[in-house]
Amino acid sequence: MSFVDCINQLDEQGGPNTPLLQKFWSLLSPKTPAELEAIAQQSQTLTRQNFGRTLRLFAPIYLSNECVNNCAYCGFSRDNAILRTTLTVAQVVAEAKHLQGQGFRNLLLVAGEHPKFVSNGYLEECLEALREEVPTLGIEVGPMERPEYERMVDSGCEGLIVYQETYDRVAYQKYHTAGPKKNFDWRLECPERGYDAGFRRIGIGALIGLTDWRYDCLRLAAHLEYLYRTCWKASFSIALPRLRDAAGDFAQEHTLTDAEFVQALCAFRICFPQVGIILSTREPEPLRNALFPLAPTMISAGSQTEPGGYTGQAADDVHLTVRGRRVELDDETEAIRDCSQSCATPATGQFSISDDRTPSEIARHLQKIGLEPVWKDWDTSILSPQANPLSLTP
Repeated sequence: MSFVDCINQLDEQGGPNTPLLQKFWSLLSPKTPAELEAIAQQSQTLTRQNFGRTLRLFAPIYLSNECVNNCAYCGFSRDNAILRTTLTVAQVVAEAKHLQGQGFRNLLLVAGEHPKFVSNGYLEECLEALREEVPTLGIEVGPMERPEYERMVDSGCEGLIVYQETYDRVAYQKYHTAGPKKNFDWRLECPERGYDAGFRRIGIGALIGLTDWRYDCLRLAAHLEYLYRTCWKASFSIALPRLRDAAGDFAQEHTLTDAEFVQALCAFRICFPQVGIILSTREPEPLRNALFPLAPTMISAGSQTEPGGYTGQAADDVHLTVRGRRVELDDETEAIRDCSQSCATPATGQFSISDDRTPSEIARHLQKIGLEPVWKDWDTSILSPQANPLSLTP
C-alpha cells in the first residue's frame, strides 16, 4: 500500500478520515481575528518548544532551466520561449562558493526536468564536487527511480524536495499537459522511493493557487501523516509556496489571503509539532517578518531563480530550446539578452521573488527579534564511529 491508495480513499470519503486530520480540518475552517490570534500564539509556543529560537537558512542553486514538461504555471515550461542555459559543474561550484561566502552551508540544487541536459551523471558530479565543502545538500529535480536516488545519496545528497504541486487529480491534469510530469501517481510516490533510497530529509508541499487551498492543505496533511507512519526514520518538512509571476500567460484562478496563509502554516505546526516548515522568498518582507517567530523552521534568503543568477556564470551560453533542440540566439533575442538588467545572467528565472533582502540583512533582522540564524546544523562527521561512542563498527 502506498499513499496513492490513501489519497484515493480520502477522495472517496470526501473529508478527513483520521482523528488528526479532523483536528487539522477544524483549524482550517474560517476564523475570527481573535481565533486566528489564538492559533498563532499556540503555534509560536510549539515552535519554540520543539525548535528553540532558531531558524535555519538555505539557498537554492538553479542548475538548469531546460525542461520537457508543459506546466501551465511554471516559467520553465517547455513551450515558453525563454532564454535557457545549463551550468557546467565548475560553474555550479562557483555559485556555491559565492553562497558560502555569504554564510550558507545548506544548499538546494534545483533543475528543470530534461533527460538531455540534466542526465548521464551530471547531478552526481555536481554533488560530488560540493560534498566536501557543503555539509547539507538537497535536490529538487524531476522524479527518479529508487536506484537513481540511491546514486544521489551515495554522491553526498541527504535531502529530497518533491512538491506534488496540487493533490487535486482533475486540476493536476489540467495544468500538466505534456511530459513525464503528467503522471500524478508517479510523482505522488516519489517521497517513498526517496526514503527507500536512504534520504535523511524529505520535503513535500503544494503550490498554493492551483485549486482550493483547503483541499490541497488537507491532502498534504494526509500525506505527511502517512509518511510519519511509514517512513519514520526520516525527518520531514512541508512548504506552501504561493504562485508568483512567471513567464507564460497563466491566469491564476484561486487565491489565498495573507491571513489564510498564516492560518494554514499554524495549523500544520499545531497538528505536526515536529515537522519542518519552509518559508521562501516568494513571500513579501513584511509577511515574512511577521511569520518568522510563529511557525517556520527553515527560510531561504537572497534567492535567485535562474541558472547562474548569483555570479553570472553561463551568461555567454544562453540560448533557446525548440522541441528539445538547442537554437542559437538571433538578432532579436540577442537584444532581449542585452537589455536584461534584473539578474547576473539573462537566463530566465522560474518565478519572481518578493523578499529581495540580502542574507546578511535577514540574519540581522532575526537577531534583532531574538531569533538565531543557523547556517549549519549538520556534518557527516556526526555519523563517523569516532563521533558515536555507541557504534559497533570496529
